[in-house]
Amino acid sequence: MRVVVPFAASEPKTRLEGVLSAAERSSFAEAMLADVLAAVRATGRDPEVLATAPVAVDAPVTVDDRPLTPAVNAVLAETEGPVAIVMADLALATPDALARLFGTDAEVALVPGRGGGTNALVARHPEFRVDYHGTSYLDHLEIAREVGAEVEVVDSHRLATDVDERKDLAEVLIHGKSEAQRASEMRAVKPRARSESFKWLKEAGFELASDESRVGVVRDGI
Repeated sequence: MRVVVPFAASEPKTRLEGVLSAAERSSFAEAMLADVLAAVRATGRDPEVLATAPVAVDAPVTVDDRPLTPAVNAVLAETEGPVAIVMADLALATPDALARLFGTDAEVALVPGRGGGTNALVARHPEFRVDYHGTSYLDHLEIAREVGAEVEVVDSHRLATDVDERKDLAEVLIHGKSEAQRASEMRAVKPRARSESFKWLKEAGFELASDESRVGVVRDGI
């Protein structure tokens, strides 16, 4: 199975603009990417990065500056056999969660994200293509129906949690402490006590803060 991780290297995480500087957004995005790549490797697969600009990572990188939909569809069109697409901002992804996705037998397996997006998928049907605009999860269900592909929906909190906004940072601090990138026994990789994204937030001064109704984050009093 080919596992491709799209990565917006040029201007990542623009919705965190009020929380992080441009340089910090790039650094944090790369930390999340490192977590996703490590989780994929721990399933026994070798990930590759589909980036909008060159990026220095420990994985093969293909640069394609087109929008996400045509770039991913080019990958699907050129590849014979199953393809997994895993987004680069799934900071809570674990080897176990990804193994569930990769292990499905369906012609199309979808992981819905919060708000109607598609955070990860596996395509085995040769005619399936993506459309990441708007509520892409619903669009992908319809596309699969149109090409006659059997669909399986993989319900996973860890894969459904993409980090786009300030409130999402709390999820990384809550769940990223020890489990987000624990090693899989399949590869006997030495466990990491902290995910890279968790460590990045802590080193940048972020802490959990709560009131009576919800949990958020604060940054050195900001």
